[in-house]
Amino acid sequence: MSRVYNFSAGPSCLPEEVLKECAAEMLDYNGTGQSVMEMSHRSKAFEPIIQDAEAMVRKLMKVPDNYKVLFLQGGGSTQFAMVAQNLGIHTGKAAYIETGVWAKKAAAEAKHLGIDVDIIASSKDKGYSYIPKVEKIEGDYDYAYICFNNTIMGTHYEYIPETGNIPLVADISSCVLSEPIDVSKFGILYAGAQKNLAPAGVTLVIIREDLITDTPRPGTPTMLTYKTHADADSMYNTPPCYTIYVLGKVLHWIEKNGGAEGMLKRNQEKAEYLYNFLDSSDFFRATAEKGSRSLMNVPFLTKYSTGSEDEAAKAKEKEINDKFVKEAAAAGLVNLKGHRLVGGMRASIYNAMTLDGVKALVEFMKKFAAEN
Repeated sequence: MSRVYNFSAGPSCLPEEVLKECAAEMLDYNGTGQSVMEMSHRSKAFEPIIQDAEAMVRKLMKVPDNYKVLFLQGGGSTQFAMVAQNLGIHTGKAAYIETGVWAKKAAAEAKHLGIDVDIIASSKDKGYSYIPKVEKIEGDYDYAYICFNNTIMGTHYEYIPETGNIPLVADISSCVLSEPIDVSKFGILYAGAQKNLAPAGVTLVIIREDLITDTPRPGTPTMLTYKTHADADSMYNTPPCYTIYVLGKVLHWIEKNGGAEGMLKRNQEKAEYLYNFLDSSDFFRATAEKGSRSLMNVPFLTKYSTGSEDEAAKAKEKEINDKFVKEAAAAGLVNLKGHRLVGGMRASIYNAMTLDGVKALVEFMKKFAAEN
């Protein structure tokens, strides 16, 4: 079977040349006679792999010297707790901007752990279809928190809030290295790797050194303390070795294709092609408001998605959505089903998705609209 165009929100498609490199080295990495999957994380063979991955993160993201780069586990969801436990240690108060499911879950986890959470802005009033404008955050907060790109809702920050001395924390799981970002504006950046960097299994954390405390909130487990991992160079326990190896290869692929700046150009071209079609279509429409639209995740609905509570209307909407997803898959365009909170369809067009893939999707959408 030939390769499909995979529009999954994550785990997502990886660059084909990276997959081919990994396949070629599966049985024998660099003359060691073993796969990286089998390799001891303490071995001389693995040491340069993780060192190279860190060096490439620092180079591509222009990470300042006073930041640590960590490779952790547990995904973004574990970071919800780690951020709260390690940063919420002075006033016990934190500011959250609620822009969708993941920001909402992060705030709920912090509250569960005893943080006094202040939702300083929310886009819930319009179904999280936009990013609220909060240019400046002030107060006696231990930290402020945003989700920079909202995978489910298809929204993205076009600005970075000014926080002064309040450390700004951002979940960049679905937009990491899709565009340049000024690391110095943040206290902590973190990203689950399974969208733009690697297979699922490793979480990239970039943390300013002054935020690495040896006195987190009482009861914080050893494994949920940033200092544990910073002091051990991400080797306190067995890291996800193979995922870090693939991540390193993806980072070299990004560098070869122009770095973060090259990815931005590539991603703008793909997103503009898809949004231009959606905005001109009488059959489909994008759900995110202009000025807040993600370059990575594009949810869209059909003309049958009216929001009506009428059972016949809802049945027709489900029928047409199911038909779209099924026929798209048959045409080699997979994982286009939308999240249940938005409905319809969603095309995730991360770094590795090609412009050809987006063009193939648009041609299919034109054909589907004409037939339905």
